[in-house]
Amino acid sequence: MNDLDETDFLADELVQDGVIRNIEVVGEACRNICKYFPTFVTQHPEVPFQSAYEMRNALSHGYHKVDLGIVWVTARGDLPALGKQLELLATELKL
Repeated sequence: MNDLDETDFLADELVQDGVIRNIEVVGEACRNICKYFPTFVTQHPEVPFQSAYEMRNALSHGYHKVDLGIVWVTARGDLPALGKQLELLATELKL
């Protein structure tokens, strides 16, 4: 998505569907981390595990009212920031 601007994103349903699907996958993974590793989640409040899951729910169950502007901001800002947080965490944990 690095070479895609918001206008192109909003004009391409295939790209929108792919981005939404990937956000759903990230959110579901965060849900599983919250469910199975609650102590880990508590130890890392800087990582928005619950927010990612809530975004997943909004996309999965609110498809008739998905705000593509929010999806765009999430894909361009929030997800890269989350990725950096997780990379730092993985380095700390030596994963």
